[in-house]
Amino acid sequence: MESSDVELDLQRSVQAVLRELSAQAPALQSNRGMWRWSLHKKVERDPGKSPALVRILLRELEKAESEDARHIIIPLLHTLMYVLTKATGITEELHRRTYAFCKRLLTLPAPYCTIALDCAIRLKTETAVPGTLYQRLVIAEQNLTSELYPYRESALLLEIEAAQGQQTPEACMRHVVSHALQAALGEACHAGALQKKLLASSRPALERYFHAVVTAVEQMAREPSPSREGHLERLEEIYCSLLGPAATARGRCGGDPLQDQPLSVPLPSPRITFHLWTDEEQLWKELVLFLRPQTQLRLSADLEALDLQGLLPDWELARASMLSTDSSIERDLPLGADELLAPGSPEAERAGLQRKGGIKKRVWPADIVMPSSWDGPPGLHRRTGRPSGDGELLPGVSRLHTARVLVLGDDRMLGRLARAYRNLRKQETQRFCLTPRLSLQLYYIPLLAPKTSAASRHSELGELAAFLGRMDPWYESIVNTLCPTIHKLAEMPLSLDTSQTVDPFILDAITYYVRMGTQPIYFQIYTVKIFSGDLSQDPVEDIFLTELKVKIQDSKFPKDSFSPRRRGVAEGPGAELSICYQKALLSQRTREVTVSLRATGLVLKTLPASDTEVSGPTHCTPAAAPDTDHTCLKVSVTEIVKTSNLAGRSFSVVTNTFRTAHIQIQSQDRRLLTLSLDKDSCHTYKDVVRFEVAPCPEPCSGTHKSKVLGLSSHRQEMERNKAKAKPLLMPINTFSGIVQ
Repeated sequence: MESSDVELDLQRSVQAVLRELSAQAPALQSNRGMWRWSLHKKVERDPGKSPALVRILLRELEKAESEDARHIIIPLLHTLMYVLTKATGITEELHRRTYAFCKRLLTLPAPYCTIALDCAIRLKTETAVPGTLYQRLVIAEQNLTSELYPYRESALLLEIEAAQGQQTPEACMRHVVSHALQAALGEACHAGALQKKLLASSRPALERYFHAVVTAVEQMAREPSPSREGHLERLEEIYCSLLGPAATARGRCGGDPLQDQPLSVPLPSPRITFHLWTDEEQLWKELVLFLRPQTQLRLSADLEALDLQGLLPDWELARASMLSTDSSIERDLPLGADELLAPGSPEAERAGLQRKGGIKKRVWPADIVMPSSWDGPPGLHRRTGRPSGDGELLPGVSRLHTARVLVLGDDRMLGRLARAYRNLRKQETQRFCLTPRLSLQLYYIPLLAPKTSAASRHSELGELAAFLGRMDPWYESIVNTLCPTIHKLAEMPLSLDTSQTVDPFILDAITYYVRMGTQPIYFQIYTVKIFSGDLSQDPVEDIFLTELKVKIQDSKFPKDSFSPRRRGVAEGPGAELSICYQKALLSQRTREVTVSLRATGLVLKTLPASDTEVSGPTHCTPAAAPDTDHTCLKVSVTEIVKTSNLAGRSFSVVTNTFRTAHIQIQSQDRRLLTLSLDKDSCHTYKDVVRFEVAPCPEPCSGTHKSKVLGLSSHRQEMERNKAKAKPLLMPINTFSGIVQ
């Protein structure tokens, strides 16, 4: 195919993606997500098309910038970065054009500047040292051993047999060596001969070539001013040792163009494992299993029996009490204890490094605050080619691991994830063993029942997926379209051929989401305190993420129970409720309102129903949201209004809506309430007379931290109040975050 035909075919595919984003072609809705997948597959089958696709994407990005069509900038930029990560033969000029474009985007508001900064940082290294992004991605995802790049990533969702069968460590090392040499040498690399040589190499020889390539790439990438020419010289030496000087000279002089065409070097799919949800503490257990191999970890049903040896932080940094055996009596000293040691002797040096039994007092670093340290500092999420969240929270302890947790299900499953996330935070306030070493990234793939999948955006159980789709059009196109495809795959008959058990489109879409979805949207978790009509029962506390629904029961509680009936309350449909809430004002001031009304039910929702309701502080990042009001509940009350006329007494139904973050509701006429959290039947409470809702605070370990930090009592109280006032936000990764 001629170059003009190639560019025309790629241009048509790119335009199909743009039409899908612009929603100008309803006929394309049935194939949403397929256009991006087919575009990448064309380049994978023929790597020589990569430079042409990069030029087309750059032209479209520059056109969108000039026309201020911002809604297509982030999807096109993600597509371009994915091509640059996988491709070989990209010229330095194309790298520099892409880098210059990302620098111009830094003047735009978030999330454009945030994503552009991330891309620019990675492109600067890729321009000087081609193949760095591919190498680091494969090493982290496939757990390949490398001292210069020890980072690890794991996705917890689905075990894919067909994909794992082709991803042996030897195959991944061959991919890394081949990609690095083709990316650096370009047309001078004899790809066919290189592939034959690598396939014929033994495991020790392959490991030697692999470590040589990784060392050359990482050392050059870490230099203050990496040189593309210096990198080329180092890889030419490795290429010469592989194929010999004759092959190197023939490649420079030009060989057979048909044989020297670049071969496709696949990007192995990440290791994805499936875990069936069994209990709320399973997330914490699985993360501990990820940090330590199963052969070294004893895991039982009791969480306290978890062997955490080697995972706890350096206790030399904390305050530890030790029993002293020194009685301060001279005769109790051991023999020879009063003898002076010769200066410079090994005994004197060893004694100088030892401490007597007592209290070892150290102070934690000032920026160590457990809740905020899990997701890194607020503001721009910067990456330097390493997995997100890397760095040192404790001296000498690096966050070398990234756990990407994908959740399949509806809003009920997200409610369970919120409970597991809060329990995980509570475990960390007591142990603090995962946070310094692990970066946790949460992803969500909606999976609704088949009868509701066709209208997933408006489905009762898919409200959060619909919200994410409205905020991020690329998420709507890539992730929200997976639900019908997964149902079609489940309805297909089982095949005896195990190599065909995985749908390539689903696997590629999940992989693309995990790799490119780096911008989180934060969701406020709410806590509800429930009081039962039985005074002998203690109040119960629970949390919800998306919805709390209240229904009026037909039964009543006894007169001598929790709340007596008020005088003058007429019987009628519904129940008489007393509602006390703090009204949300634009001035951020608190105004308490108390009303009594008769209602047949009410619903508390955390998600806005339309795009116009997201202009406020709802679901912003911690840096962008005000400290006093991160989010608001939308309360809809179905009120019964009594009217009297000549025909008699009648009742009408009116729906009132208001916003608040704190609310208390109590039944006044002995009617019992039923609460349903996150539409989950497993979290339904009956016979309720009163409940209180407020933003869930971060798990506070004020007592533990005060022991460690040794603060004064006044400062301890200030630290506790500060920690209690901070709400607990759960991040879910998307491609762009909230696009205003």
